Amino acid sequence: MEKIKIQIEDAVREVDCGVTVKEALRGHFGKVPPDVVAVRENGDLLDLSSPLSHDAVLAPVSAESEEGLDILRHSAAHVMAEAVRELFPGVKVTIGPSIEGGFYYDFDYTRPFTTEDLPKIEARMKKIIKRNLPFKRTEMSRDKAVELFEKLEEPYKVELLRELDHEMVSIYEQGNFTDLCRGPHVPGTGVIRAVKLTSVAGSYWRGDEKRQQLQRIYGTAFFKQEDLDQYLHRMEEALRRDHRKLGKELDLFSFSDEAGAGLPIFHPKGAFLRSRLMEMERREHYKRGYQEVSGPQILKQDLWKQSGHYENYRENMYFTEIDEIAYGIKPMNCLAHMIIYKSKIRSFRDLPVRYFELGTVHRHERSGVLHGLTRVRQFTQDDAHILCTPEQLDSEIKGVLDFVADIMAMFGFTFELELSTRPEKSIGSDEDWERATSALRNALEGRNLPFQVNEGDGAFYGPKIDIKIRDALDRSWQCATIQCDFTLPDRFDLTYVGSDNERHRPIMIHRVILGSIERFLGVLIEHYAGAFPVWLAPVQAVLLNVTDRSIPFLEQTHHRMIAAGLRVEKDVRNEKLGFKIREAQLQKTPYMLVVGDKECETGTVAPRRRDGEQMPAMSVDAFIAMVLEENEPPIMAEKTTPLH
Repeated sequence: MEKIKIQIEDAVREVDCGVTVKEALRGHFGKVPPDVVAVRENGDLLDLSSPLSHDAVLAPVSAESEEGLDILRHSAAHVMAEAVRELFPGVKVTIGPSIEGGFYYDFDYTRPFTTEDLPKIEARMKKIIKRNLPFKRTEMSRDKAVELFEKLEEPYKVELLRELDHEMVSIYEQGNFTDLCRGPHVPGTGVIRAVKLTSVAGSYWRGDEKRQQLQRIYGTAFFKQEDLDQYLHRMEEALRRDHRKLGKELDLFSFSDEAGAGLPIFHPKGAFLRSRLMEMERREHYKRGYQEVSGPQILKQDLWKQSGHYENYRENMYFTEIDEIAYGIKPMNCLAHMIIYKSKIRSFRDLPVRYFELGTVHRHERSGVLHGLTRVRQFTQDDAHILCTPEQLDSEIKGVLDFVADIMAMFGFTFELELSTRPEKSIGSDEDWERATSALRNALEGRNLPFQVNEGDGAFYGPKIDIKIRDALDRSWQCATIQCDFTLPDRFDLTYVGSDNERHRPIMIHRVILGSIERFLGVLIEHYAGAFPVWLAPVQAVLLNVTDRSIPFLEQTHHRMIAAGLRVEKDVRNEKLGFKIREAQLQKTPYMLVVGDKECETGTVAPRRRDGEQMPAMSVDAFIAMVLEENEPPIMAEKTTPLH
């Protein structure tokens, strides 16, 4: 029999061609390690039951790894589909991938699924899991697979198959369920030891609102029950922190059908939060040598064609017409910044030029993806564009990376980095894309920052570094981004005069720090659970009277604090003190100041923190000084030049 060479760890063994991965692992370890659910072979993931037909290097995939958990959840999606098919005759299955935090499966059924259906489906899943059914992989021709799914009356699988250009496809079976799937899967359903269905939602086939409306069931799965319990606890905490819920309770913002979907309306406290973030941003940009600019909301359509946005981003834009001339409402701020740069001749001595704009933009988002402040149709970006020489590029990218690190430290965010490369839909030459990608990679490596490569997810005009922050619940949010662009300066003929008196092409860095102010605010609300630090809190303190005798001193104190720059409210309602304290705590106010007869006599206040801690009585001036000190944003260091 033909022999092949299999390497596991540092050991190479000769085995018979056609042995399974499981047999190869057993030959190396003596028995298959209980925590190994699959292997990686030359970049591809394989089931333990997969036959090996050529020389290969196998890397075991542990249940403790992200890949292992992803495989488990994909398998759980198949189990859920089997349970749904058994419980709801006539249901049609579509697709069921694993996603961050869990999995889902989309179904076509005669009625919408409800949360009342979930316990019944979950109970059936547990029966399937208990039977420890093996996941069996079969490879067959595409035409044969079409015949199979036509016989099973699964039209969505048939549609997917007809669009594939592969001659051979893989099919997975467990129990009475058959699915079109690339895999891999865990060895059997019994490996899925902890599963929970979490919610139901509507969706559309292939994400197209013009196609069939489907029913989506979400769930999650873990190898251990304790991990599931911890996850469910985090989900309960996430619901408690939901910025849409807190936005209403704290009277920060609202949405109105009269105004239109995806258009946030900020109430006084929310508007303060928004402006406070922008005030901090202005100060930090000025310290780093940026110049603030402002461009128009609409620009001629021809300009968007010149930039490539019309061809590559048109479906996300809004358009209008004035005097029979077509205009595009800006989804980004870069065009006006290039016009400003081009307004006069630039010397190499003028570079780098750093323009920033807190610019309001509009993007056409489908109604199905709108989500509170984190996905809207109108938002303000802390957009900046740096135009520099090739020699300055590395230090400018590093400067932005340092800027991001400083700002995220203010809020207690850690972050991860991804280098996103050229997408299919893009402009510019291969050479320019390679130069831009290398520049970003070199800057990351020069700062010794670990990063992942996200193939094909760059902007249409250049590669980018995506910065994903981690909040108090360890959730990932995309906020800051750094994009390197050799293409738009060429399209708009941007130049500078070099030391040789010749014209040269500058390089353009597109970057945001917070990204969308609205989105970042939504993240902050959930990160802090609405309990903002003193410097950011819309109301820093509330004065509470014990009796009507206290009101004159309370009013006087209120005026003094307002005049000193504190954000203070007063509550002189004819209510019990305990009730008023409780209401102030629900509003997440940092300080409650109780004013009774003793405070009136001594000219003091008795601060109480929102966590219930009672502070010693202090003079009004001492309290004002304390809050004014806390009112400063915690920037790490005073800097007047970019961080290199």
